Amino acid sequence: MTSIVFMGTPEFAAPILQSLIDDSAYNVLAVLTQPDRPVGRKRMLKPTPVKEVAVAADIPVLQPNKLSGSDEMAQIISLAPDFIITAAYGQFLPTKLLDAAKMGAINVHASLLPKYRGGAPIHYAVLNGDEKTGVTIMYMIKAMDAGDIIAQEELPILPEDNTGSLFEKLSLLGRDLLLVTLPKLISGDVTPVPQDVDKVSFSPNIQPEEEILDFTKSAQVIHNKVRGLFPFPIAHTSINGTRTKIQQTHLVDETTDAKPGTVVKKGKHELWLAAGDGHVIAIDELQPAGKPKMTITAYLNGHANFAEGDQVITYE
Repeated sequence: MTSIVFMGTPEFAAPILQSLIDDSAYNVLAVLTQPDRPVGRKRMLKPTPVKEVAVAADIPVLQPNKLSGSDEMAQIISLAPDFIITAAYGQFLPTKLLDAAKMGAINVHASLLPKYRGGAPIHYAVLNGDEKTGVTIMYMIKAMDAGDIIAQEELPILPEDNTGSLFEKLSLLGRDLLLVTLPKLISGDVTPVPQDVDKVSFSPNIQPEEEILDFTKSAQVIHNKVRGLFPFPIAHTSINGTRTKIQQTHLVDETTDAKPGTVVKKGKHELWLAAGDGHVIAIDELQPAGKPKMTITAYLNGHANFAEGDQVITYE
């Protein structure tokens, strides 16, 4: 059996780990994941999705706050696995650790490298209105997501896709591509391809200020941001002074001369707002501060104290 140490954290990585556990050709010696984090109002510690999969399979789990120089890193080196496989782990791997894998340290990355190196490739693909994305399996080196490409597979981004739906699709695509690629790596039937440095772009983690919707932008840009930040961290704006998360929108085939953020149409089931390019965007789901998430119908039924023509999102 080929021995593996797996390193990953979120839902994206969980099916990939599960597939390795289920395949009798592989022996997962240990799993590294980020430490449990407090969630919710009660701040209860919650294990990562990858930890839940590992625990269910009775695989040892290591959760160092900082991997470099840790006892956990020494443990992995002592295991001398055939492969170290990472998928959205969340920490850099020191060269000493990468070198501990007999057959190589590889990463399953949710973009078509060299495009979107970094921690938020799926978000950026949606935010930028890309028509396709994909998965890359690559060798790991000290530089972030810069190793030679072993395998890639594309996936179209559909108009109805958001970051959440693409996380699920790309996770399964990455799982399947890894299971096809590993036997080729083991047999030596792979010719890695260096990344084209002239085509490199980056996708750093989303910062709080980037979550704010700017209605002076085009309707398409606003819509892409809502899609790109759903289901996390979720885009928001201020409607009549109330901070409001915007969960879902759609574009309307309508133009207007109204100022950005002005109510173009308000009905029992519709709320249309003017964007900065003269086009219109419809709000479908939202969550005012201190309230639960609600459909636009529920919101209009008791929370929308404004009329058509009112500029509910203002800019100085």
